[in-house]
Amino acid sequence: MKILLLGRNGQVGWELQRSLAPLGELLTLDRHSSPACGDLSQPDALVQTVLNFQPQVIVNAAAHTAVDKAESEPELARLLNATAPGALAQAAKALGAWLVHYSTDYVFNGQGQTPWQEDDTTQPLSVYGQTKRESEELIAASGCKHLIFRTSWVYASRGGNFAKTMLRLAQERDRLTVIDDQFGAPTGADLIADVTAHAIRQVSDLAQVNNEAALSGIYHLVASGHTTWHGYASHVIDMARQLVPTLPLKVQDIAPVASSAFVTAARRPHNSRLDTSKLQTTLGLHMPAWQHGVDRMLAEILSPA
Repeated sequence: MKILLLGRNGQVGWELQRSLAPLGELLTLDRHSSPACGDLSQPDALVQTVLNFQPQVIVNAAAHTAVDKAESEPELARLLNATAPGALAQAAKALGAWLVHYSTDYVFNGQGQTPWQEDDTTQPLSVYGQTKRESEELIAASGCKHLIFRTSWVYASRGGNFAKTMLRLAQERDRLTVIDDQFGAPTGADLIADVTAHAIRQVSDLAQVNNEAALSGIYHLVASGHTTWHGYASHVIDMARQLVPTLPLKVQDIAPVASSAFVTAARRPHNSRLDTSKLQTTLGLHMPAWQHGVDRMLAEILSPA
């Protein structure tokens, strides 16, 4: 199997390099790659790379993910998040290849308390959410075989993340204020990558009996359970104290506040809960509790060098 991976140096892309490697020949690209093009801002060159490589699977882990910045540069966000994935979908259709793409809880309006299901009405609140919804629509309209994984609150040990920010601030301040009216599931990039590899393997197995298209569609992919950003921060600080009692944490109070306490360019959904029943049933998976991945990540980043 030949697999083309775009966005290899992002949080999910980095983990995908590990999880996809055992599945076959893997070509990994980023926006700086040459002569093969992995730059979403050049859809025509991107398509030519796909046609030259002739993969059975295209995995697009690249995107414009600066949610607030997207509000001031909607055309660039649309190019990277919608136009380019749409072009990839057309190329995948021409080759008979699969396209794996990642979307977001931001396609929903964040109302209510019930976890969102895949066929619920989308109503994004931001440019980022709008462009990701457009990518879903363009991919579906192309008629290519596809797996679209909607996820949320993604973190990884590599690079910056919410937990690292909280740990840094907890060593600098006696009191933290953290939002407590947005609900979701912190989800590790490693979990997303492993589920992706599992899904691709299932697709490959079903191809042997000409039934792989039955898996095509949108799936919600997040860790199980949910919390708020305040609950997430509190868990991170408590676990850090358990893992490294000598860690110089000054913080004594983690105060819950409403989203309105922080002014942002893009509106955030309050309800980012995603129902993963379809994913678990279709792929035969059990999604671990969000705390499991966060604790593992903390143990990794806090371990002595």
